[in-house]
Amino acid sequence: MNNYSRRDFMKWAGAASVFSAMGWPLGALAKMGRSAAKVVVIGGGYGGATCAKYIRKMAPGIEVTLIEQNKRYTTCPFSNTVIGGLKKIEDITHGYDNLRNRHGVNVIHDIAEEVNPAKKVVKLKGGAKLEYDKLIMSPGIEFMWGKIEGYDQAASEVMPHAWKAGPQTTLLRAKIEAMRDGGTVIIAAPANPFRCPPGPYERASLVANYLKKHKPKSKVIVLDRKDKFSKQALFVSGGEALYPGMIEWVSKSAGGTVVRVDTKAMEVENNNGFTYQGDVINVIPPHRAGTIAQRTGLADKSGWCPINQTTFESRKHKDIHIIGDSAIAGKMPKSGYAAASEGKVCAAAVVAELGGLNMPEPSYVNTCYSLVGPEYGISVAAVYRLTKKGITPVKGAGGGSPKVADSTFRNMEAVYAQGWYDSTVADMFR
Repeated sequence: MNNYSRRDFMKWAGAASVFSAMGWPLGALAKMGRSAAKVVVIGGGYGGATCAKYIRKMAPGIEVTLIEQNKRYTTCPFSNTVIGGLKKIEDITHGYDNLRNRHGVNVIHDIAEEVNPAKKVVKLKGGAKLEYDKLIMSPGIEFMWGKIEGYDQAASEVMPHAWKAGPQTTLLRAKIEAMRDGGTVIIAAPANPFRCPPGPYERASLVANYLKKHKPKSKVIVLDRKDKFSKQALFVSGGEALYPGMIEWVSKSAGGTVVRVDTKAMEVENNNGFTYQGDVINVIPPHRAGTIAQRTGLADKSGWCPINQTTFESRKHKDIHIIGDSAIAGKMPKSGYAAASEGKVCAAAVVAELGGLNMPEPSYVNTCYSLVGPEYGISVAAVYRLTKKGITPVKGAGGGSPKVADSTFRNMEAVYAQGWYDSTVADMFR
């Protein structure tokens, strides 16, 4: 897309009202305001917070309760800027006051421990029991500890995953700051599907940016369980331009699959028996749908949750909807922006069903910006429709950064990346 169409796309995607886009009559929405239905949302990230807010915007009479463990939410998007030293953790941490005070969402900071789909009850760790007419789950991911030999939760304190933003983000940052000049940072990337497909490669780039300035004799090695990755050509060309010789990518075919770690020796072993030693090792373990989704029996053998891709209702249990990373949402990636888009569609579906309205054919959006450097941005955007094959990209709708562009263009993409982040956060919490 050219600059003009990208800006228009972002403006439309961020500001469009789900209901006005679907052409629903305002009279029907007014009637919805008198509903006494109860909706419980588990998970206050991109999917859950957005869905809770938009249900209240669409139908103010619906009682919406959001269950979120953390009193402040740290975003995975832009967490690599903290690891690379461009931002502080406070810059990507946000509160829930506006959801409460401006949008009327009942926010409870607790953990959902058990769901009874037959009785439609959610039991919280603190002891409370919440009844619901509709339950929406956006529980994120659960790490599959032990799938890599030696890598358990304790090991993550030595070799941080930093794939859930927060304390692990600052831990990885601290380890990189403390590393000697001439050291090696190893990033072990997981196989598909996983949360934030371009994330490991943005991380490698921003770590290299820090090392180039402060520890120029150092290097980054990415050990990958894949033979190709998201935005590969753009990341590779950007890395070669900004950090020549500093980033080494080892593909699956070349022995990039990490099968064992040793936290004492600070080494990882690949599937060919070769070991790599690192001063700082970032292991991103395999993961699956979040814990409460697993406990409720919403996942299939893949570890992810099958859904009706029109409404995001579970194919396992009626009146439970799953959005975000945990859901099998066709060709949509497991990204924060995709989760927010799914949250809006799910909100429309829930309001429609509770109000006796017909759910029009939905449209879904994903936009993803990545930083190769502080003044070097790249992006991809897509519009999705529901087809016989599930949610699939619309041919010709969307696009990505050109492979060849001058420094001004890349700098503007970095500026747009900040705007993209600010607008997505505002859409969640303001």
